[in-house]
This record gives sequence, C-alpha cells and structure tokens, in this order.
Amino acid sequence: MTYHIITYGCQMNENDSRRIAHLLQRSGFKKASEKKCDFLIMNACSVRGRVVDRIRGKINQLSKEKTLILTGCVLEKDRNELKKSFDYILDIENLTRWHKKVAELEKITDESDYFQVKAEREKPTAYIPIMTGCDNFCSYCAVPYVRGRERSRPEKEIIEEVSGLIKRGFKEIWLLGQNVNSYNKNGKSAFPDLLESVNNIRGDFWIRFTSSHPKDFSDKLIEKMKSCEKVTNYLNLPLQSGDDEILKRMNRPYDTEKYKKTIKKIKKEIPGITLSTDIIVGFPGETKKAFLNTKKMLEEIKFDMAYIARYSPRPHTKAAQLKDSVTDKEKKKRAKELTEVLKKTALKNNRGKIGKRISFLAYKSEKGTTTGKTEGYKTIKVEGDLKEGKFYRAEVIKASSFGLKGKFIKNG
Repeated sequence: MTYHIITYGCQMNENDSRRIAHLLQRSGFKKASEKKCDFLIMNACSVRGRVVDRIRGKINQLSKEKTLILTGCVLEKDRNELKKSFDYILDIENLTRWHKKVAELEKITDESDYFQVKAEREKPTAYIPIMTGCDNFCSYCAVPYVRGRERSRPEKEIIEEVSGLIKRGFKEIWLLGQNVNSYNKNGKSAFPDLLESVNNIRGDFWIRFTSSHPKDFSDKLIEKMKSCEKVTNYLNLPLQSGDDEILKRMNRPYDTEKYKKTIKKIKKEIPGITLSTDIIVGFPGETKKAFLNTKKMLEEIKFDMAYIARYSPRPHTKAAQLKDSVTDKEKKKRAKELTEVLKKTALKNNRGKIGKRISFLAYKSEKGTTTGKTEGYKTIKVEGDLKEGKFYRAEVIKASSFGLKGKFIKNG
C-alpha cells in the first residue's frame, strides 16, 4: 500500500505530517506521488477559512479511486461540510488508533500517546512540539476548539528527543507550541527553564521557538534568550493589531504600550535581534483610524518580517458573532499597505547587514549556489556548492527586503 500527504497549515501541521509518515512507513506503507498513491491524506488547519477553499479546489482535481483521509485542526462545521468528499475524517491526536477506524491501516498498532510518535525528519531542521492546545481563547481563533486545552510534554521527554536528534546530526531545533510561553505553567519548570535545559545539551546546534504570546513574555525569558548561546537572535512576537480597542475585541490581554515596552526591552538586551510578527487586517470594527494605528506600529517598530492575514470568521469563535464590517476589497487594500511598509523597513534593516560577517546554516546547494538561513532567520545565498546541514560564515555583499547575498568566507 502507498500513501501521499498534503499539508495545509503551520509548523505544527508540518510536524504532524512527519509523524503520520513515520508511523505509516514503520507499518509497511510506501511513499508515492499524489497521482499514484492508494491513500491520500490531507493534513489541514481550518483555523483560517481560505484553507477550506484550497481543500475544495484540491478535491476536484483528485481521482475517485483513492482512499481520502482528512485530519489536522479541522472545525466541526468544516468537517460536516467536507465529510461527503472524504472517506474518513480522523483526529490527529488519535493517530496511533487510526487502525480502529480504517481496516486498511490495521498494521498501525502503536497505542502510545500522540507525543510518543516519532516524526520522519529531514536534516538539518527538526520541529519538536513541547505542548499542544491553547487556553487563551482569542476571539478570532479556533485553535482551542480543534486542538483542545493546553497540554505540556514532560521536560525529560523533550530533552531525550532533542539529544537523540543532535547525535544524529540535526543542527536546527524548533520548539513548537500554540503558546510556548505558557509551557508547563502550573509546574516547577517553565519555558525559560526548558530553554536553558535544551541549551545545555552538548553539541553544535541552534535553538528557535514559536509561537509566543506578548502577555506571557517575561524578563526571565529575555534573560535566558540573552544568556543561552545556542538560542538564535530571532523572535516572532504576534502583535495582531496596533489599536487598543481592536486588541480588546480580539481578547488579547495587553495594550500597544505594553507591547512596545516589551520590544524595547528585548532590543536593549539582545541588540541586532531579528523581529517578526503576525497581523490581522479587517477585524470586525477595524475603522480606518484603527488600521492606521497598526500601520504606525509597523513603521515605529521596524519589523524584519510580518505575516499579514486578512480576517475571516471561524465557527464557534466569539468574533464570528460580530458583524464582518470590512469588505474583502478593503482588507486586501490594507494588507497591501502594510506589506509596503514592511518592505521598506525590512530593506533598511537588511542593508544594515552589508559588509558584516555572519553565520548561516546551509539548507540547499544547487547550480553553484548555496541557500541557507542566518542566525536571525534571514535567507542568504552565497556562491559555491557548500555541504548542506553545516554552519558557515559569509560577508553580506547585497540586500533585498527579504533576503541577503553573501560571499563565502573560507576560513570563517
């Protein structure tokens, strides 16, 4: 039997797809192309409505001879709408018990916890979920309804998994959670302590993490980011809106002043840190003035990257009860305006790197060019066929808004 997996979603979904792949391959299944597979598995996140549109479009292209499975973070309303198009809709956290629902998966007999399933990984990057679920209930977000409440993995289990990956040659470790800052919030060891424990693992590797919530971003976390030499100088801290009234409507328990103070403190303690954020435009009640407040925040903070989404209502969320007051045309216009701001600030930030020598991790080498990521998670291209999965040094010689060009330094 053969399988193929299509993933629509975030890094958590990507990691889940690799767990599915590992379990299937261990059970004798072979990976195949989308056209030739027996089982086609769509691992999707319907937290954003446009993903459901993509699923519908893909279904229309598929052969009816395959067994179609839908899994991931899929809302009940979307499940009901899509169930006629799929043979099975399965919960990702019940992955090790899928064989009880699908006879053809009878070889999957691992009854262990979801976290215990290993992931099929490709070097040099490994994603490590440290928790799942969310307790924040932001008014626009469906994660608590599809992932459930927060559940953290034991620190010992995480350390053992990371240690094993480092021994196998992985160089970039991502610690994942819907809100990593609240990891083990009722236990003795919180996220800053976990970060330090991972940092103390012997080996040459980088540590990154996502996502963080501004309300939980503590001074202790900043201190650990600064003192732990393997933690990279990159941070994604979702703002979502630069208007205090919209933040209240979103149920984001911080205001713009608190956010700016946190950023100021981070920049002071970790000079040169690369900052990215998440923004939602067109949230119900977002007036022109509220949008301009968000635009002003982007201009003031000067992010290196911003993931800008146009608001779409999701079932069960409180925001779905609000009137979607901004037209799609206006949402697109506002997203474009913010993108133009981002391009300018990112270009200025990147031009400041020209002439500097920086470290990077080689991701891919082809046609005489090597592409990698810097410690600040910026894409860099250098001439030469360098070995993938290794650290190198380069002098930055050119910059664009979202990338760097570098000259490889042979002796670092």
